[in-house]
Order: sequence, then C-alpha cells, then structure tokens
Amino acid sequence: MAAISAIKSKTNDKAQSAVDFANQAEQLGQYTASQETNETGSTQAVEARFITPHDPVIQTANGGRLPTVPIEEALKLNQLRDSLEEENQPKKVDSAQSPEGKVNHDQHGARPSQESSTRLTDPSAPLREAVPPSRTNPLFPPLPLYGPPSPLRNLQALSFRISSFFLSLLFLYIIILGAAFTSIPLAFRWLWMRLTFRNPAATRPFYQEEQRRAKRRKEEQRNWKRHHKRPSRSPLSDDKEDSFGGQGEDFIPLEGGRDRLVCDVGYYARRVGLDCEEFAVQAEDGFILELWHLYNPRDYKPVPEPDREAHGPEVFSSPQNPSGTPGPHFPEFHFPNAQQYPDGQKKYPVLLMHGLLQSGGAFCASDDESLAFYLAKSGYDVWLGNNRCGFNPRHTLLQPKDPRMWAWNIRQMGVLDLPALVSRVLSETGFSKVALVAHSQGTTQAMVALAKEQRPDIGSKISVFCALAPAAYAGPLIGKAYFKFMRIISPGVFRAIFGIHSFIPFMMDMHKILPGRLYGYLGYRVFSFLFSWSDARWERALRDRMFQFSPVYVSAESMRWWLGRDCFAKQKCILATREEGMVEDEEDKEEEEMEKFYAEGAQHSTELPANRTEANENDGLAKASRRSWPDNGKDRGRFAWYDERAPPMAFWVAGSDDLVDGRRLLRRFHRKREPHVQVVHEKIIESYEHLDVIWAVDSIEQVGKEVKEVIWMTVSNDDREMCRIPSGCEEVKSQTCTSETAEVTQSKGPQFPSPAHIELSKPKWNERLKQRREQPE
Repeated sequence: MAAISAIKSKTNDKAQSAVDFANQAEQLGQYTASQETNETGSTQAVEARFITPHDPVIQTANGGRLPTVPIEEALKLNQLRDSLEEENQPKKVDSAQSPEGKVNHDQHGARPSQESSTRLTDPSAPLREAVPPSRTNPLFPPLPLYGPPSPLRNLQALSFRISSFFLSLLFLYIIILGAAFTSIPLAFRWLWMRLTFRNPAATRPFYQEEQRRAKRRKEEQRNWKRHHKRPSRSPLSDDKEDSFGGQGEDFIPLEGGRDRLVCDVGYYARRVGLDCEEFAVQAEDGFILELWHLYNPRDYKPVPEPDREAHGPEVFSSPQNPSGTPGPHFPEFHFPNAQQYPDGQKKYPVLLMHGLLQSGGAFCASDDESLAFYLAKSGYDVWLGNNRCGFNPRHTLLQPKDPRMWAWNIRQMGVLDLPALVSRVLSETGFSKVALVAHSQGTTQAMVALAKEQRPDIGSKISVFCALAPAAYAGPLIGKAYFKFMRIISPGVFRAIFGIHSFIPFMMDMHKILPGRLYGYLGYRVFSFLFSWSDARWERALRDRMFQFSPVYVSAESMRWWLGRDCFAKQKCILATREEGMVEDEEDKEEEEMEKFYAEGAQHSTELPANRTEANENDGLAKASRRSWPDNGKDRGRFAWYDERAPPMAFWVAGSDDLVDGRRLLRRFHRKREPHVQVVHEKIIESYEHLDVIWAVDSIEQVGKEVKEVIWMTVSNDDREMCRIPSGCEEVKSQTCTSETAEVTQSKGPQFPSPAHIELSKPKWNERLKQRREQPE
C-alpha cells in the first residue's frame, strides 16, 4: 500500500508540474492554446534564454523569439521545465550548450553562482558564454509584463490608448505653445532688423560659408538640369591630398535638381555620388532592425535582396577563421561585401549609431559635409545602424498594436540591438572588428552594453568607440519644469499620459501628412524649445532636411527610462546610482582642494630634504602618495563601469551642451575611475551645442577629420594591410594602446604636481581637510 501511495503521489506531482509548466508557458507565449491556428503553430514558451542576467528572452515552440520578461517569470519557466524534464529524463541534454559542447546552466536556469560568474567573466571565456554578474538593478527597474491577447488585456491596452491619445496631445500642445511663445522675441528681433535695413542672417557665425554653399548648390542644380551629372568634389578643401575620392575614386551623382525633402537616405546619397542598400537584422528578442549600407556604385555591386534579409536571432555566429575571429584574410568563407575588393583595397567598416528620436539619416543631412558621406568618400565602408521600431516597427511574431512590442528601454537597445548590428556588419564585411561612431543616445546604449555588468564581450568586436556628445551624465536641462513634471509623476500616471505603446505617435502621423518644409520648421521649433539648442551653427538652408529623419517611433517605456522618476532623471547617470555620484563629487572636491594645497606648498619648497626616507612617519609624503594621491588610480576604480574588455575610446564633448554633462564624463577618466579604459582622444569644443557635433557647418573640420584619423590610428596592422588608406590618413600611424601607455590626443585633463617636488605631509593635508569640513555652510 505504501508503494502504491508513493506511486500515486509521484504521478500527482508529475501531473501538477506539467500543469504548472503549461500555464507558465501559455502566460509567456505569444497566444493562448485556444488562439493558435495551423498557420501560427505552437506559440507556447518553452525556454527563457538569458542574454544577460537581466535580459531573459522567450523562445517559443515554433522557434520564434519574444521580448524580455521579468526575471522572476523567466526563472519560474526554466525551473518548471527543468523539474519536468528531470522527472521524465534523469539524464537530459541542456539546449543552452556552449559551442564547445559544455552545458551552460547559467543561460538556462537561475542566476550564475559566484563561482560560475567568475569563470564566465574571465576575458578568455568564449564569447557566447561571457555572462556578467548582476549589479545595476536600481538603474534598470523591471519592465511590465503583458501576457497573450485576452479580452481583459485588450481592454487595458485600449484604455491606455484612449487616455494617452488625449493626454499626450495635450502635453504636446502645451510644448508647442511654449515654443511659439519663446519664438515671439525672435520674431520681433528679426522684424526690427529688417525695418532698420539690416540682414538678420548676417549675424550668424558662418554666414559667408552658408552663402558660398548656397551658391554652389544652385550651380549644381543648373548643371544637373543641363548635363544630369557632375563629379562630386570636397567643398571643404582644395588640397588634392585631403580631397574626397582617395585611391582615385570619382563620385558621379545619380540624383539632382531641387531638394525634394524626403525621408530617404538613398536619395541624398545618390545626390553626392553614393548609394544605399538596406539590410534587415534580427535581434535576439525577435525585433527586426534596419541597417543601411553606403557604397560607391562605381566600384561596388549591391548584395542581392534575398541575402539582405534577416539571418536569424543568433549573433557573432558567422564562419570563423583558424584564429577564432572572422576576417577578410580567409576568402574561402562567404563574406559578400569583402569579396568585391581585392587585398589591399578593402574598406575598413565603420558603424554609426544615432541619437534619441533620430535615425541613421541624421548623419546624412548635410550633403558632402555629412559625417557619413565624408567617411564613405574618405575610403571607409560606412554602415548606418537603426534601433528597434524606428520608422517601420517590425517583429518576427508581434504586431505594433501588441504592448509587448513596446516593453523595452535603453538596456535592450544596448545589449540586444547593438550586438545584432555589429554582428551583421562583421558577417557582411568579414572583418574581426568594426569602428563604432555614436552620437548622444547612441553613446548611451554603447556605454551600457560595454559595461562589465551588461555585455562586455562585444568590446572585442570594436576597434574604437568614438563618442560624439556622450550622454552619460545629465546636464542642467533636466531641471526644466516640463522634465520635472515627468520625473514627479508615478509610473502609472506616466503610462496613462503617454501610453504603453509608442511615445506620442501623433508626431509620426504629422510626419506623413505635413509638407516637408512645414514639418521641418515645426520640428525645429519644438525640439529647440525642449532641449535649448539653436541652429546658429548649422547651414540653415538644410535645416528642414535635417528633421526629415526625426522623430521616429520609440517606446513610452524608453522615454520613461530617460525622464521618469526611477531611472536616469533621478540618478543623473546611466551606470551609477545617485549615491555613487555623490561619493564621486565629494572625492573630486577633496582632490581639487588637495591639488590646490600641494600647488601652494610647491611654491615654498622645490626639493626634498636630504634626510627624507620612505619610512619617515612624520613626513608621511610617500604614504600619502600611495594612498590618496590623485594620480594613484588603485582605489579610484572601485566603482569602475568597465573592465579590460572595453575597447579604446575617444570623446568629442560639446562645451555649451545643457542636455548632457560631457565634462563630468571626461573628469571620470582624468580621475582614474576607469583604469581599464584607453582614452585615445578627447576634445571639448566650447561653442558647440548638443547637435552641432554632427550638424554644424564646421563639424567636419572640428570632428569629422579627427574621427577619420582616430579610426585609422586604432586599426590593427593586419587589417591595415588588407585595407586601402583613407584619404588624408597617409601619415597616421597605428597605435596599439594599453591602459598604461595610452596616449591621449588633444586636451589631457588636470595635471597634478609631482610628489618629488613638494615638501608637504599627509597629516598637514588631513588637518586642512578637517578644517574645511568643520566650516559652517
């Protein structure tokens, strides 16, 4: 009887486990069992695959992928599955195996243990096994969970759609009124200058250059009508050495005449003698991303359309050469783009990532002076990445009306979108690394992805990370009234106002309806009011074109991450909590006092006393230099975001940028808080605002040429032998950097006095510090 009872109990347990797993699989699946058809097949969840410890994506029975779900729900699914499989098969083969055939339980079950976490974060670990430990939960709160379609869920989604339609329009109406109100003084100023027979445009800093370019553009329009073709040359320099078209290339336009103001990168590429092909890229959670490739139609044959479709959700799975990395050195493998150029004439790949509410077209709005066109004509293989949804929201399983398609924020853009785009560029070109150039939010997603707690393995796939207007710390603009409003409302109220789908989709509807010039004007006025920048340094004749590529569809959740009460707006940083920031501020303040104190002491004594020894406790200088001297980075890195897998980095900071605080990010590197990061270039452009780094009239002179040289400087010698030299980079030498020997070009940050020339002691410094702290506020 006891044996029978045990068998019944075991049978009941197995039945209950099966029921629990079926319920969880249905809750996390695409459809319920009753909603599935022969066309859909089984859409039940079968496994949660942990891309990072924070990002479990759902794999369905029909082989599809669904976006990330809360960690607790993912763990529950995997644990129920493991329990069920153990009961049915004592010896099972885990589907989440590493390429070497070893079972990787960390991707299939609970979070990695301390032992496995240490193993998996080892730099020598295989790329797909590198799962970092979890630490930054306060910066990335869990996303909402939306189950399969049901009457209740559909009613909930509909209620949010209705409330957000009216409330978000009201919010947008208030912003438009604010923009109109602040434009009144500008209108009166313009009218007054006209009445006094002065030209308002003549006060612009690049008025003469704008006039010259406008004259050249009219000339080109006449030539196009007359001949329908012309050689495209560099307008920035008459120097043959620095002209476009290195290696004897010519660029013959395929489009011309008056600008039609369209949202089409290919159209503007053809106007300058280039062309564009579009690739579809599947992220690991099923989103379909757009990747645009610029090329010269005279020396490159576009990839057939079927080969430009999405390959699948796995990343970095292209054929590998004997050394373990793909590359053009092994032509027996299929690298379509690489095979079109002979050895020594290949073009090094560059991936450009856009900013918030923008697309890759932001790098293509200024004719030959556009950063993307400039790099392409200089001899690089330029790829324009676009984040999820963009102009055309697509997913392998979900439709835009499904709220699960919009449950993502900056971390998913970093750890899922960026690796997918990098992987596709490498698989198409055959190189082992790509140069990454990013602006604004593009820098944020890259810095998030490269962090040691997120997905640092992609650092080995990036030769250099060039950050333009890097968005790591919040600027003073976050204190504006409309941003404060978003920060004080609860997540529920935020979703009631802005919905659980796209953020103010009415803007995209207006993009389709309004004429290009009117839409460009309104777009500039609204965003200028919101973000406090102006077009003073842009070519005003092209301003309407610049706004044809923005805004794009973004999720309300991603905007809540930027502006809501829990994340960036509260922490003022993308990878550090507010408390850590306060600690850094206090340390910086102490170091500034320390620097000043030592500098004052150096004026009184310029050499050490003869009887000084390292063990002299009264002197204390040697001990102070080891423990608290600012140049000693040993303790500075305790809150480091990156480890030794981070690629070399370069920064171009807009000095008049109120949206983000680039100076504070540079200070982080100056103060040795990132001991593993190799900063190979940095520059602060004092007069620049946030968008000037890509749109200013002189952006190629200030930014573009340096980006071109920094990319070539960090290309490996093996890849240099395979590639043509970009024009203007003939004298640029290869620089292999280490954290100890990295040479920083441009400004080098604060310089501290040498301990060998200062007669001061740590006790005296501690006494001064104590007095400062005891002073009343």
